[in-house]
Amino acid sequence: MVKMRAFSILTLLLISSSFFLQVARSQSDSDLEADAELVAETVKEGSHVSDDVQDVGVGNFNPAPDVETVCVFPKNSAKLVVAGQETELLIGLKNDGEHSVKVIAVHANVHHPFDHQMLVQNLSTVAFNNASVPASIQATFPYIFAVSKFLQPGTFDLVGTIVYEIDQLPYQNVFYNGTIEVTEAGGLISVETVFLVSLGLALIVLTGLWVRSQLQFLSKKTKKITKVEVGTRTVDASMDEWLQGTAYTQSQPNKLKKK
Repeated sequence: MVKMRAFSILTLLLISSSFFLQVARSQSDSDLEADAELVAETVKEGSHVSDDVQDVGVGNFNPAPDVETVCVFPKNSAKLVVAGQETELLIGLKNDGEHSVKVIAVHANVHHPFDHQMLVQNLSTVAFNNASVPASIQATFPYIFAVSKFLQPGTFDLVGTIVYEIDQLPYQNVFYNGTIEVTEAGGLISVETVFLVSLGLALIVLTGLWVRSQLQFLSKKTKKITKVEVGTRTVDASMDEWLQGTAYTQSQPNKLKKK
């Protein structure tokens, strides 16, 4: 009974963990196609990316009502980030307003997945010079970042923000607020992978033990059944001698006389 309960609990853990990991990492093909259409346009000629971020006013601003943003990890739908190596993402900005949007900068940071207030790392800030998106136009802005090579592999939250101006008023949009999977350089083994492999092996072992216990139970049950043999009864001649002088022999002449 204990083995059956443990088997059921581990089965539920495997199903639930696989479900949550799939929800955290997967993105449907329809969403990718929609995002790809939105980021299809490129930044107009004359835009320049600068690493000088001293004059960039990165603050806490509200988003403009007519500006929409999306984020795509090119050829990386699983959002795998190798610690210490650069990762590229594309930011799609769509301007549905009547005024031109001047893009100022893009910045991001990494948070702990279970406590979003716990900041893990501030990523680089990229400033854009002369990058504008006219009315009713959509454009794509690249952003390349790298997490620390000393960051422990696992799942983290990435929050990316794009800062822009409309009529010299600052605004910002959070283009991405979701999970990323940080892995070590040279390998894609993560904590979740080790957990799933260990859980799978445990299920196999428990299944083998359960099958073995059932076979042993059936074997013991078979041995308890006794075999009864029924044969032809034979009467030994010595039995007649032993019955001499008893009621049995005395009754025999009477039966003969009646015949």
